[in-house]
Amino acid sequence: MLETVSLAVPVLVLVALWVTNLGLKASAKPTLPVAIYAIPLAGIALAAAANTFVIVDAGFVGVVTRFGGVTGAIFEQGLSYKIPFAEAVWIADVRTQKEQVDAAAASRDLQEVKSTIALNYHLDARQAPTVYRQIGPQYKQRIVDPAIQEAFKFTTAQFTAEELITQREDVKNRARGFLRERLGAFNVIVDELNIVSFEFAKSFNDAIEAKQVAAQRVQQSLREQERARVDADTRVISAQGDASAVLTRAKAAAEAQQIQRQTLSELYVQFLAVDKWDGKMPQVTGTGGTPFIQIPTR
Repeated sequence: MLETVSLAVPVLVLVALWVTNLGLKASAKPTLPVAIYAIPLAGIALAAAANTFVIVDAGFVGVVTRFGGVTGAIFEQGLSYKIPFAEAVWIADVRTQKEQVDAAAASRDLQEVKSTIALNYHLDARQAPTVYRQIGPQYKQRIVDPAIQEAFKFTTAQFTAEELITQREDVKNRARGFLRERLGAFNVIVDELNIVSFEFAKSFNDAIEAKQVAAQRVQQSLREQERARVDADTRVISAQGDASAVLTRAKAAAEAQQIQRQTLSELYVQFLAVDKWDGKMPQVTGTGGTPFIQIPTR
């Protein structure tokens, strides 16, 4: 547009001067000096010179068209030259771009799901002329945005609402793979895809919360049962230890008594009796009494 305006102004001035001169000649009046034509001619020359140079910034490429048709030539960053007024240059951004959109779909179990998706992508610089020829400068609106919506619907339909939460990384990888294949066919390269958020219906959120509460109660009950089992095992072990100790003491006492019975002779028993005697003879009346000390006859 600027190229057309820069050329049109001096041309119109030149035409106006020429028409004016024709009118002056027809009325037999003095015509305009020839030098005055130098002004619009200089304007045309300047416009042509200005439209010869093209500056392409870093991160961009220039797609050259000639009379509206794509030539296939690409201008890299820096200063380039083109045919003035015959050729035009579309400056295409080939840096990584970010597109964030809101999408809605239904899960495999028919739950309504809303999400915010952020896509990082860039245009294949070598195929920029093809993109311009087949799609045009509005390739983002025509290709990228619809593909994001389609990828979200395609991926979400493969998971239940609960799986979308628990298998979020798998959901992301599948959606990214779908987009790489779909946009790659149009020479748009997918760098990364991120699922910023998931939103579900209130009924589903309430069901998830109730399920979590029930799971927590089950875990609490299991912990209490485990603690009761441990306490019971501890009491059993303690009781077994006490019984074992009592049995050990009883067995030791029985063995001690057995040893005493085996080692005490009858004479030693009488010695113990004499040792404890106070010197008084027992008073025995009648016959058949048992003597205090058994004195052997031989």
